[in-house]
Amino acid sequence: MNTNFEGPAYDRGRLVNQSNRRVFLHASASAMVLSMRPQLSCWGREHGSSELTTITALTRDVGNKQPLRLGLIVPIGKNPDEAIGKVHELGLPTVQVFVNEFEPGLDQRLRQALERYAIEPTALVVGGPGKEIWDFYQGPLTIGLVPRATRGARIAQIKQASEFAKACGISAVQTHCGFIPENPNDPLYQETIDAAREVALYCKRNGQKFRYETGQETPITLIRAIQDVGLENQAVNFDLANLILYGKANPLDAIELLAPYVEGIHAKDGLWPTNPRELGKEVPIGQGKVDFARIISRLQELNYRGPITIEREISGPQQMEDIREAKAYLERLIRN
Repeated sequence: MNTNFEGPAYDRGRLVNQSNRRVFLHASASAMVLSMRPQLSCWGREHGSSELTTITALTRDVGNKQPLRLGLIVPIGKNPDEAIGKVHELGLPTVQVFVNEFEPGLDQRLRQALERYAIEPTALVVGGPGKEIWDFYQGPLTIGLVPRATRGARIAQIKQASEFAKACGISAVQTHCGFIPENPNDPLYQETIDAAREVALYCKRNGQKFRYETGQETPITLIRAIQDVGLENQAVNFDLANLILYGKANPLDAIELLAPYVEGIHAKDGLWPTNPRELGKEVPIGQGKVDFARIISRLQELNYRGPITIEREISGPQQMEDIREAKAYLERLIRN
């Protein structure tokens, strides 16, 4: 983890290295989207229906907020004021905070920093404990709730994160669930569903959404998992680059399938994997395969009103330069 915050790279030697995620190449998904019951209040009324009234207490009211407002993902380490101060200096109104050690008093310091700088927290991101290796071979054995050896400890970690988020007034807890099996008959699939249901129910009792970050599974597998868990407080953090980095989908196609579930978006760019053992390469926004112009346009057509959170998973001075350029790039697209 990059505790000397130069941006959002909560260096996933444990949680994010080249953390990338899922999805699948399915351009004819629109019919399926129309057949699915929408879950998220941050998609406009055409995605809402009266069923949304049953979950409004679990979601932040974004109806009167600026649509497509930008943010940053940051590790808060032991100094939340410094981390949130950086977000403020960049002129960004929202933040996703990454926390993996919940020491006494940290929740109060984070809440004070958020209030001091008037930054909206849109999610608490959590990972671990234990080693997580972000590749195609060791990843299925080490990431998220899928591996049996670490599952119990990670369920406990997510529950602790939920309590921490509640104390900080953060309405969503977000994580990678891992390489959810594509085969629903695989015993690991049902075990993962049971684990996800346990943590999602815990978050629900704390008035929170439980968000799956895209990356390791295809969109249809993620939707199957959400439906099999069967709780209305589930949502998706749609990481645009992860879909490419894991070779799972073109994000422009995947958005048609995942749209009813998306509450957050990671603005990140990347290249398709060329080595079947390693993820694709993350690159600065605008230099990879994510078509941000078309993505932003489609989000506006869908009346998405949630945040777009910049993520750049490198360390050092270049990270902040890339974040500033990403902010300017995305602002131009949103204005157009």
